[in-house]
This record gives sequence, C-alpha cells and structure tokens, in this order.
Amino acid sequence: MKIAAIDIGSNAARLLINEVKINNRKPEFIKLNLLRIPLRLGMDVFTLGKIGEEREKMVVDSMKIFSDLMKIYKVDHYRACATSAMRDAANGKEIIERVKDASGIDIEIITGDEEATLIYENHVAEGLDKEFAYLYIDVGGGSTELTFYENGKMIYEKSFNIGTIRLLNNLVTVDNWHEMKEEIKENITSKKPIVAIGSGGNINKVFSMSKTKDGKPMTLSHLKKVYKEFNELSVEERMTKHNLREDRADVVAHALRIFNNVMTWSEINRIFVPKISVADGLIHNIYSQLHDKKK
Repeated sequence: MKIAAIDIGSNAARLLINEVKINNRKPEFIKLNLLRIPLRLGMDVFTLGKIGEEREKMVVDSMKIFSDLMKIYKVDHYRACATSAMRDAANGKEIIERVKDASGIDIEIITGDEEATLIYENHVAEGLDKEFAYLYIDVGGGSTELTFYENGKMIYEKSFNIGTIRLLNNLVTVDNWHEMKEEIKENITSKKPIVAIGSGGNINKVFSMSKTKDGKPMTLSHLKKVYKEFNELSVEERMTKHNLREDRADVVAHALRIFNNVMTWSEINRIFVPKISVADGLIHNIYSQLHDKKK
C-alpha cells in the first residue's frame, strides 16, 4: 500500500510518499519520496492577512506537481492538511477551491490542536523509557505545538501562535511569550524526569550539524550555545559558514529561541530529535484509520 501526506505549513509545503509493508504483523513505513517547496505563506499572511497573488499561484502550481507525483507513484490513499498560515489567511478557502479545481487535491485546514495530535501520531515515545515523561515540541513557521506524554498517555496539548516566520516579522508579543510560559509552568509537570522530543526542519538541521548520533539527545546547553552563535551572525554569514539555504538561515535562530524557552520553562535539559514531522504523523494517521476500518 502506498500512502501520501501533504503538509502545507507557514514556511514550506511538503509531500511525503511512503510504502507500507507488513513485517512480522507490524507495519513498516518505507519512505519513497519527500519533496519540500518553500512557499513561505506566512510572509504574506502574518503581515497582510491574506495570501498574495504570487504565492497563491505557487500554491496551485505546487499542488499540481504533488498531484502528478502521487499519480506516478500510484498512491492509494492521501491526506492534505494546511496549518497556521492557511488558517489565518482571509482567502484561504478560496485558494483551497482553486487547488481542488486545478489539481484534484482536497486540502483540509486543521486546528493547532489537530496539528499537535498529528505529531503525537508518530508514537515515538512508546518506544522510549517509561521512567520518563516526554514533551513533544514542534516548531513551525506560524505556530509551536506542545504535546505532553506521560505513562503511555497524552495528557496535554496546546498550540501557540509563536513561530519562526512570525518572529522574523516581529509579530510575537511579550504577551504571547507570557501565555506560553504560564501554560508550561502550569501543565508540564511530572514526578518523573521530563525529556523533550523535537520536530521541525530547523531542529532537524541543528541536530545534523551537531554530529550527535541517532537516538542520542542534544542538551539544552548545546542549543543555547548554537543559538548564541547564530544570533551573532548575519543571514549571509550563516549561509556561508554552515552551508544553509536562505530560507533556513533566516529562521533557524528564531526556532532555537523557541526551543530554548520551552525547555528552560519546563526545566528540561535534553532533547531527542527523531526527525518526525506533521507529514509523518499524517501517514500514520491514514494507516491507523484504514486499519481500524478493516477491523
């Protein structure tokens, strides 16, 4: 079975195509293709309130490409979800209709809580030590999703309008940060030690740069050190020194600021980066629903 997930975020749109094979009665998810297009919808939406003509055309053209790729791979099932930027765009629904007419792709606009739940769908914590509690931190362009997992259960989830594109455009207020801090102090508590699980393109990149072995955590002190370095470099210097694309170089320090704040306020000093995403969660969600129907 081939399953595709489309995640239209505030910074980029991603198409993930997986083949699912049953191995020892358990599903094995094999990545066939991952395509990322930096649409940066948040640059329009968070400053203008809507998606401009140029980016609207980019969305439609990108979805045509995604549709063609799904046909080439003979995808059996797919789900396409749009998050923070499309949620906030005054013309979001009109663009979704245009995409449907041009490509046949049905896009759902999901809430921040649904986005957090999709990250949880990856079930990463189920394979980790039960002696710990786990905080999923997913940092995107428009929002940050927190999901707290303890004793095999999700006990808290919350979406905050604090994201890298919003920070890039100086659209995150002191009140936004205060709300996040208070929510964390009130809800992210456990008698067990808490560790973080990070997701999003920026933390994945920082993890790769750190040369940390897969399955091993990075420390908060390391993230603070990297943040300080990036914060002192210009975008061009980050691109040159660390071989970053411009659309990564201009937001990576903002992402690190979010991770550092969340981990500091929740008194977490280690973060695992299993390279999961909303798209991965969508794939698992589609498979679970199909499996439940068969049952």
